[in-house]
Amino acid sequence: MMLARTTALVAIPDELRSEEAAPILCAGIATFNALKKTGAQAGDPVAVLGIGGLGHLALQYARKMGFEVIAVGRGADISADALMLGAHLYIDTEREDAAAVLQRMGGAQAIVATIGHAEAIGKLLPGLAPQGTLVVLGTGQDPLPVSASQLIGSERRMLGSLTGTPHENEKTLRFSVLTNVRPMIETMPLESANEAYQRMKSGAAKFRVVLTMGTPR
Repeated sequence: MMLARTTALVAIPDELRSEEAAPILCAGIATFNALKKTGAQAGDPVAVLGIGGLGHLALQYARKMGFEVIAVGRGADISADALMLGAHLYIDTEREDAAAVLQRMGGAQAIVATIGHAEAIGKLLPGLAPQGTLVVLGTGQDPLPVSASQLIGSERRMLGSLTGTPHENEKTLRFSVLTNVRPMIETMPLESANEAYQRMKSGAAKFRVVLTMGTPR
C-alpha cells in the first residue's frame, strides 16, 4: 500500500503493459517533449544523436510526428535497428562527418542530443540549419564546445529539456498507443536489480531494462 498525491498520478492506458509503460514514463516523455520543443514541422529534417535508451524512442516519435528522421550514431552495428525504429537515414560517425552530411542535405531543422558526450554534440552543431534548434537531453559534466558565431550567424538556438508533468505523461502514453510506439526492453526480476543496473551502465542492454516482480523474459 502507498499514499500519493492525486496531482502526481498518471493513468496507464489498458493497451499498455506495465513493463512497456515504465520506460515511456521516463525516456518516452523526455524525448516526446523534446521533439515538440524543437518547433519543427512535419516534413522537416530532424536528427537524433545517440541511439540508446532515449534515442530509440526519439526515432519512433520523430517518425510518427512526420519528420524526415536522421539517426546519428557510432558504429555500423546499430544501423539496422535505427532504420527499423523509424530513421530514414543512418549516419555512422565512425565513417562519415555527420555535420557535413547534414549540411549537404540543407541542414537539420532540429537536433535532439540524447547523449551526454559534449564533444560529439559540438561536432554535430554545424549540421543544424539556419534558425534550427538543438535540444540537449543527455547529461554530462563537460561544457559544450560552442562558439557564439555558430549561434549568431545562422540564428540557431540551444535549449535543455528534462521530462514533463503528469498531464504531459498521459499525453505521451496516449500518443504511444495511437501510433504504436513501444520501447524495446529487457525484463529482469527485482532481485537482480544490481545486475540490471550494471547491464544498463555497460551499454549491453537493448535498449532499456525493466525490473519486474516476476521472472525475466
